[in-house]
Amino acid sequence: MSVLSASGDRPAQPKRTRSEDLRLHLADEIVRGVLEPGTQLDEIGLAARFGVSRTPVREALRQLSASGLVEIRPHRGAIVTRLPPERLFQMFQAMAELEAICAGLAAEAMTIAERRELEWQHKALAELVSAGDPTRYAEANEIFHNTIYAGSHNAYLAELTVMTRTRLAPFRRAQFRRLGRLAQSYREHEQIVRSIMAGDRARAIAAMRAHIGTVREAFDEYIETL
Repeated sequence: MSVLSASGDRPAQPKRTRSEDLRLHLADEIVRGVLEPGTQLDEIGLAARFGVSRTPVREALRQLSASGLVEIRPHRGAIVTRLPPERLFQMFQAMAELEAICAGLAAEAMTIAERRELEWQHKALAELVSAGDPTRYAEANEIFHNTIYAGSHNAYLAELTVMTRTRLAPFRRAQFRRLGRLAQSYREHEQIVRSIMAGDRARAIAAMRAHIGTVREAFDEYIETL
């Protein structure tokens, strides 16, 4: 399914649900240390804070639990946790390999229409770099990567990659707050796009693997500034 707008000028931004908005907000506070490990997340309190019912709060907490940022304990509610550094490293390592495989397959399997769509998305990201908008860049960046997963034409691989990416999403979004990271990310994307457009599987794999490695480094540097 195309993520381009009807005008074809830029990617259409999918509308997020309330639970997704809550998940992103709470994940950001956890990653930045605003909500420290051990903090209890009360459904009623969160619902009142954000002006929503308990249903989207409960779903957001469930998603955060799947990401490893929250532990849901029977009869005790949700507690903020923290992923051990070695676990986080392993997740980024797996993410790099999964995305690299997707990029390599996409270089060979993407249709002309899919390659054109990827180029449009890359162009839209350039506008967001110029605007210095990390929030919108993160949203468009997710669409960019999803297009590559779909372009692999391997549904099972795409599902595994999306699942892993979802667990790492809060950490990947945080890196865009680091000064200069948007422009650096765009330059890394440029190498990925060129490799895919050229049908160069080996170069696409290398470019994507290097990109995800840099994402991990950028996240580490961002956390050190907090």
